[in-house]
Amino acid sequence: MSNLLIYNSLTRTTQKFEPINPPYVGMYVCGPTVYGPAHLGHARPAVTFDLIFRYLRYLGYKVRYVRNITDVGHLEHDADEGDDKIAKKAKLENLEPMEVVQTYTEDYHKNMRLLNCLPPSIEPHASGHIIEQQQLIDKILANGYAYESNGSVYFDIKKYAEKYRYGKLSGRNVEDLLEKTRTLDGQDEKHNQCDFALWKKASPAHIMHWPSKWSEGFPGWHLECTAMSTKYLGEYFDIHGGGMDLQFPHHECEIAQSVGALGHDAVKYWVHNNMITINGKKMGKSLGNAMTLEQFFAGEHELLEQPYSPMTVRFFILQAHYRSTLDFSNEALQASEKGLEKLLSAVKALETLTPGKTSSFSVSEFKEKCFDAINDDFNTPVMISHLFEGVKHINLIKDGKESLNEADLNELKKLYNDLCFEILGLRAEEEKSDNSEIIGSLVDMIQQLRQQAKSEKNYALSDKLRDELNRAGVKIKDTKTGYEWSF
Repeated sequence: MSNLLIYNSLTRTTQKFEPINPPYVGMYVCGPTVYGPAHLGHARPAVTFDLIFRYLRYLGYKVRYVRNITDVGHLEHDADEGDDKIAKKAKLENLEPMEVVQTYTEDYHKNMRLLNCLPPSIEPHASGHIIEQQQLIDKILANGYAYESNGSVYFDIKKYAEKYRYGKLSGRNVEDLLEKTRTLDGQDEKHNQCDFALWKKASPAHIMHWPSKWSEGFPGWHLECTAMSTKYLGEYFDIHGGGMDLQFPHHECEIAQSVGALGHDAVKYWVHNNMITINGKKMGKSLGNAMTLEQFFAGEHELLEQPYSPMTVRFFILQAHYRSTLDFSNEALQASEKGLEKLLSAVKALETLTPGKTSSFSVSEFKEKCFDAINDDFNTPVMISHLFEGVKHINLIKDGKESLNEADLNELKKLYNDLCFEILGLRAEEEKSDNSEIIGSLVDMIQQLRQQAKSEKNYALSDKLRDELNRAGVKIKDTKTGYEWSF
């Protein structure tokens, strides 16, 4: 159906993309753990797999894109011990865990819409698939690759490694893993410290737990993706994606679980996006450079010189290959902002051009170069560089120094529309500014209702109106002289 080449992290080679059951494509992507606001790290996988989703659909494939919501079992330090992140947040804020989940799921969705990421076909929650996870554990136990211990169930890596290779995705050596943990054997309920939890018996203080034949407890973090991906995509599916940081242990454990339960690998192509750094440093609260997407779009962080629009962020992400490290800096983002404006201005100008009698350059060759780039493992930076080459021709045609006949001009218009909007998922910034006057009037009206509610001491209504505006992507900031608003 296409000449698309895709890099497979499992084989560490670039392969021709050949779906298992064309024209259908099954794609599963590890989604967010919803215990806090959407942050900068959420943007890259969202944009990366939105691009892949868009391009596969553009090629004519019928794509079922499944992206999960992790709302249980994701423990601190990604280990088998510690506090569930959502439960921990709920305790700190005196909330029900599902209140935390609902709040931050809505926040994530809002920011994904701002980045113009298409919604997935299915978005399952881990907490809604406890039965499927327990059934998966039963299969692994029946096949001899897991054991029960004091109400918890663990995957037996040593037993699994007798027949299959554990570590083939990440390149880990199972003998080294077992050797490093041998001195700890027998000191707790695991056979080996590298064994991972499929089910954990809940302590009395643990507020998220479910009944099972083993104990009142909760599933291990790795289990949810294996259970939900095979439920919605079958025992064999095409693409499994996520950040490179998930290769080990999460995706490695997923492979072991699938093989342990089904007797075979479920995934044909493993696809991983690389990490984001800020000014060359890893993001982290201790470094003072962690920021939410809301802060980024509003410019409300000490490291930001200005706000950066969602489309600027999306374009910046697409200007680097998804497998390369992406470093955010004000200089790079400002350059990206100018580049996006230049590209979209040229696309707008293209619509106003009139055809000539002859063509001064080959649109078909230009088109081939663009698609050769995107077909080369979604090489968006090379494709974008070709688009900027085309911008030079568009400006020359506009100035009367070059020309295209009617057929070629129409082909070029369609090409830019397809590449910029349908595949790259860009959106003209002026769409927002064209409506800003209407939006401003609506914001003023709602702000007047807020002030009236405040004067009547109905603070709950005032806060509700502000929160609803925020969910719609409009931020209200009360000031001494009135208020300010921004997207």
